[in-house]
Amino acid sequence: MVRWHTGIMRRLWIVLLALVVVVVGTSLYQGDYLFALAYAAGGLALVWWTAPRRGGRTTTHQEVLAMPESERPVVVYWRPGCGYCQRLKFALGADTERVTWVNIWQDEEAAAFVRSVNDGNETVPTVVIDGTPHTNPDAAVVLERLTTS
Repeated sequence: MVRWHTGIMRRLWIVLLALVVVVVGTSLYQGDYLFALAYAAGGLALVWWTAPRRGGRTTTHQEVLAMPESERPVVVYWRPGCGYCQRLKFALGADTERVTWVNIWQDEEAAAFVRSVNDGNETVPTVVIDGTPHTNPDAAVVLERLTTS
């Protein structure tokens, strides 16, 4: 069963979208067109940042398990809106394409796996390097593994 706060977080983008609509509508009603544009741009960026489907479809946990181990030296379990996940992706640079990314908000089995290795918490990024899970590792650890393959 998914924890109640996880369910709320997965739907946060809906609440944010409604809030953006109200704030932009109010600004337009009051004639503050510049503010309405600024609120719309910032608000929609925030909605996009927290949307569960951000980044398109990613690999599922079952697909990862079906891969030969040689094809999955580094697997990153992540979720939208996670600053730590974004920081890791940025730090990996061009090597990010060599990593298998699994969005735990798109795949309940992936979320269950993350909880199983993090004392019941959906702590991301959870990075599996050569079959060993690491919770929010330093990007240098991930890059080191990527350069040895």
